Amino acid sequence: MVTQFTHPSLDTLGAAFVEGKLELEGSISDVIRVCDEWSQALLGDQDSQPVRTPHDKETDAKAISYHYDLSNAFYQLWLDSDMAYSCAYFETGSETLEQAQQAKFRHLCRKLRLQPGEYLLDVGCGWGGLARYAAREFGAKVFGITLSKEQLALARERVTAEDLDDLVELQLLDYRDLPQDGRFDKVVSVGMFEHVGHANLAEYCKTLFGAVREGGLVMNHGITAKHTDGRPVGRGAGEFIEKYVFPNGELPHLSMISAEISEAGLEIVDVESLRLHYARTLDHWSERLEDNLEAASRLVPEQALRIWRLYLAGCAYAFAKGWINLHQILAVKAHPDGSHELPWTRDDIYNP
Repeated sequence: MVTQFTHPSLDTLGAAFVEGKLELEGSISDVIRVCDEWSQALLGDQDSQPVRTPHDKETDAKAISYHYDLSNAFYQLWLDSDMAYSCAYFETGSETLEQAQQAKFRHLCRKLRLQPGEYLLDVGCGWGGLARYAAREFGAKVFGITLSKEQLALARERVTAEDLDDLVELQLLDYRDLPQDGRFDKVVSVGMFEHVGHANLAEYCKTLFGAVREGGLVMNHGITAKHTDGRPVGRGAGEFIEKYVFPNGELPHLSMISAEISEAGLEIVDVESLRLHYARTLDHWSERLEDNLEAASRLVPEQALRIWRLYLAGCAYAFAKGWINLHQILAVKAHPDGSHELPWTRDDIYNP
């Protein structure tokens, strides 16, 4: 096999597996580890160069559809029952995936100091798990947006099934078309800004600023890069993800998104890294998919299944190695005099 792959990066090895030119033996996570160690041993540890791709409404909609508009039943095989496709929150590390995803919803709502009757904007609402949780458990009124038609259809069904239509409204809408009249009390964006692109981060942050009222809070929960210029870590990993999984996806460094949030007029009041939480989440997802390969093969094409097997295991490895991170950034839109109503400490997040 070494003679077949003179430049054995994660990209070339992953592509060979996806295209059926390479078969794997052993657990998928062990294969990812061995491939990385092999490529480093033969080629060194040089990272990929940053790639900048243009983003507009049409290309972003196509990219979201490519990733999320597979069969909903496929995602149900390996996600939790609420289909939360984002980093879970493990308070002890021993929780089930379902428990950890509910804890994530609770953690976000508590950080936002969400109150009954408040109007919450959920940017990139996915299948609506957080929107329903915020309405059901915190009494919030929620407006959620997504670019995925498949997600929206099922999310609306679930809202109706829980009799939450009076509290939760979900629409197919680009974030750039959000109202800018400060109508929302709180804004949450979970696992969405990775699709925005470096060139559009300023517009994204300004849009969130315009959507929230004075004194309101904005939570951005998303994956961040290790390097300040956003270049991917792990030989060939970025190229594989760009080619097969997230077309046009770009990960900014924490400093980049923090700067844009601040320049938009928001004040950052809390930052938390959940890197190892995402590694654990992805381990759960990967294991669940591996346990359901036969069922998955009936729902998606063989090549798509190979992509997802590699992607989930590879991302778990990347988070565990520290190649990428996950940050929750909480910001406030202060009043004109600089004041806001946040508590003096973070104690209320953990002891409400």
